[in-house]
Amino acid sequence: MMLVGIREAPVELYKILKMENLVASGGEAKFMIADGLVTVNGEIETRKRKKIFPGDVVEFDGNKLQVILEEG
Repeated sequence: MMLVGIREAPVELYKILKMENLVASGGEAKFMIADGLVTVNGEIETRKRKKIFPGDVVEFDGNKLQVILEEG
């Protein structure tokens, strides 16, 4: 599982995929989410702007991401 640090919470789901370069663009991220290809905490998530908080686990295309809050 990869750790993904965010500076402020919450962050929108599509931005996590874009930040980690799992997709080429925000538009592609939104398309993948809308198609039901992304899970949050084990549940399929189709809301592109779903708020993601520290502790959430996002899965996409074989990648498992644990979201953490970065200090500073």
